[in-house]
Amino acid sequence: MNYWTKLSIEYANQRSYLDDLFQVYPTIPEGIREINNERWANIETAFKKKNNDALIKELLKLDLFPIKDSYIAYLKRDPSSIERNPKTINRICGRLYEMGLDKIFERCCEPKETNRQIGPFFRRWLNTKALGIQPVSFDEFTKNKKDAILNGSDKQLMDFAYNELNYKHSKGLDFIGRFNGKYVIGEAKFLTDFGGHQNAQFNDAISTVQAKNVKAIKIAILDGVLYIKGKNKMYKDITTKYKDLNIVSSLVLREFLYQL
Repeated sequence: MNYWTKLSIEYANQRSYLDDLFQVYPTIPEGIREINNERWANIETAFKKKNNDALIKELLKLDLFPIKDSYIAYLKRDPSSIERNPKTINRICGRLYEMGLDKIFERCCEPKETNRQIGPFFRRWLNTKALGIQPVSFDEFTKNKKDAILNGSDKQLMDFAYNELNYKHSKGLDFIGRFNGKYVIGEAKFLTDFGGHQNAQFNDAISTVQAKNVKAIKIAILDGVLYIKGKNKMYKDITTKYKDLNIVSSLVLREFLYQL
């Protein structure tokens, strides 16, 4: 097995892994979403008058619709479809009236899901100089061959990888660095659970490492449940099918980079 994957598994199982990982991913839920008073007054009026179209239109203006329904996104993207599809609107409104105004308000104010907030945390952590060097701008990164980490937008990272490192993969990158004259690229993911969306995140990171003909060392900077020893698919995959890939925890990333 890849030494760094093995080290990551050992770290997760023998040390204060979660306590230390909180430095990288401080997943503190945000406060409740605020609703404009005037908008809420419009929602209350439509609800009390049982004006279905108006109720849906007002609720669609909020960041979070109070119920999960497969047709909501369509209605939001094409408001004209509201008047053309009365049965769909009546069905959704029936659920809303059953919920009541208090529950609707509560649902619309729910904080963002934690796993949707963690995306930027890895880069913020890099900017604390956690890897020993401060990430630098594109101009600074390209003017010499010293050890450096590129600090830029998603597009800047992708453009550099595409133009300079022959990275043709569609997935975005969270890390581009140069250590001991070698370029390193990677995606960072915090896998909070098994199944569904998290499996897709895992597969995205693996596909980045498997990209062909890239002029750089490719790594998947993965943290979370994949290092739990057991019969779960992620652990099986990193210890069998993907055992030779560079799959590393952010907590051993510094040691990985400086030994290149």
